[in-house]
Amino acid sequence: MKVLSISDVIVPFIYSPAIRGKYGHVDFVLACGDLPYYYQEYVISSLDLPLFFVRGNHDPVVEYGDGVNRKYPHGAIDMHRRVVNHQGVLIAGIEGSERYKNRGLFQYTQSEMWMHVWSFVPMFFYHRMRYGRYVDVFISHASPWGIHDKEDRAHRGIKAFRWMIRVFKPSYHFHGHIHVYRPDTITETVFGETRVINTYGCRETVLELDGMDLSGK
Repeated sequence: MKVLSISDVIVPFIYSPAIRGKYGHVDFVLACGDLPYYYQEYVISSLDLPLFFVRGNHDPVVEYGDGVNRKYPHGAIDMHRRVVNHQGVLIAGIEGSERYKNRGLFQYTQSEMWMHVWSFVPMFFYHRMRYGRYVDVFISHASPWGIHDKEDRAHRGIKAFRWMIRVFKPSYHFHGHIHVYRPDTITETVFGETRVINTYGCRETVLELDGMDLSGK
């Protein structure tokens, strides 16, 4: 099973008819925040695929333009504090970053992020009993604490995310928020049993999940 993940910046060849030829074979799309809602709608309509998204700290409550006011990308699935079973793949998500402004949108204290993560625990244990695993793919805007993050407050990782991937062991954690300007920047890290992927811009990933046969996708 193949997934296209996007975040933070508009990629010109994605926002063009070229997207069909380059990514028409993927199975679904993950959007990790700080992307215009109209851009995500273009991806949905061009690929005719499900798009699962979380908001970033720069996303607006309402996006104004072209006579349409959007509170979310139409046709997309908001994953904040949700777990969805998509074709056997268990996907969970949390929006936003650490709070660094008093009134910043989609920003949370470390304590509030812990509350978001704890809201998953009953669902994770239910999945463990039913499917034999807690969660397969976790998406967020911010990165985990100490993985791909920066020292400034705006880009510090989330402690609760690090705990969550250590305890519940998703196969993948896709995040955005950390911009990549140098070719030697580390964008993929294995932490325990989880591949943590910074999907700044765009990235195609072939999902390999224990106990699931996805080769036919």
